[in-house]
Amino acid sequence: MPNDVPPLKIAMVGHGFMGAAHSQGWRVAPRFFDLPARPEMALLVGRNSTGVEAAARKWGWQDTATDWRAAVDRDDIDVVDIVTPGGSHAEIAIAALEAGKHVLCEKPLANTLDEAVAMAEAAGRAGKDVFAMVGFTYRRVPAAALARDLVLSGAIGEVRQVRATYLQDWLVDSDAPLTWRLQKDLAGSGALGDLGAHAVDLAQFITGQRVTGVSGLLNTFVHERPLLGEAAGLAGTATQERGLVTVDDVSLFTSRFDGGAIGSFEATRMSTGRKNALRVEVSGSAGAVSFDLEKMNSLGFYDATAPDTRRGFTDIMVTEPAHPYLSAWWPPGHSLGYEHGFVHQAKDFVEAVMEERQPEPSFADGLQVQKVLDGVERSAAADSIWTKTI
Repeated sequence: MPNDVPPLKIAMVGHGFMGAAHSQGWRVAPRFFDLPARPEMALLVGRNSTGVEAAARKWGWQDTATDWRAAVDRDDIDVVDIVTPGGSHAEIAIAALEAGKHVLCEKPLANTLDEAVAMAEAAGRAGKDVFAMVGFTYRRVPAAALARDLVLSGAIGEVRQVRATYLQDWLVDSDAPLTWRLQKDLAGSGALGDLGAHAVDLAQFITGQRVTGVSGLLNTFVHERPLLGEAAGLAGTATQERGLVTVDDVSLFTSRFDGGAIGSFEATRMSTGRKNALRVEVSGSAGAVSFDLEKMNSLGFYDATAPDTRRGFTDIMVTEPAHPYLSAWWPPGHSLGYEHGFVHQAKDFVEAVMEERQPEPSFADGLQVQKVLDGVERSAAADSIWTKTI
């Protein structure tokens, strides 16, 4: 990128699995995209000095701190990127916005609806020159973005049904350790917030419709697990002590959308054999699209207006320069991977901030997803047939 573009100094709070993904995004985005500002990885924050210093050396952060307030208090910091467990999102984000910092916050926006409301209100108060975005990164997978383009262009006609599933199996083993994702005070919810939030956002993004009501079911299969010894990725090593699981293992719910469509959603970390299977299929009056994260460089498209002899799902290889985000990458047919969504996220965020326009999804969008999660929890708790979310 040109040397004369201004720096945009980033402070990131947290440095685990998501911290690595976000670091990759900030590092790579200015090397492939011509951005209006140069992301500068200025400060990495973590509670353990040894761990945060090691992460900073590995990923290229200039400085470290052990208190998130350093990111808010430093006058030279422009952006606070929050990749901590959900229990700390609200406090950090609100303080950063009040200090005039732009904020990128991992999903789901918060652990509770009240916290999400407070965050959205803080973003609204921050002024026209301060922006906040929530990190629903799968929107930035080129095939998912193409699915949205096709649906909104009318290629599948009237949207009627949405089927969304997000299936993982890393908790099938009852002796897998009790990580923070299994503790309600840190995570807010289990599979519902961790995976279901992505499914809801992606379904709304592709269809351009919002979920207005849900009927939900939550279940926890394993109620007690060994405590975590040393973390590694999503899990880690187990100790001999045990603790209680306080979140759901599985969530299932049906929904209505404000454009007239109906939907079904499943989010689970107990789907034996499924590693990271996020799938959204949208059926319309004139066709359908089918996105599968485990086949992330292609998109299924069905054209119901074609002659009977030529109907069937077409597998579109989403690697052409004309496809979303692809013009900056490799020649056609050369695939992208999981980390590229975070590069696209950094690109979109920097461009929006420097052009003084609201990056998407906004905290208001994150709040809307939180209302859906809250509706599912209330419906499941009350054995309610239907719970409105709008």
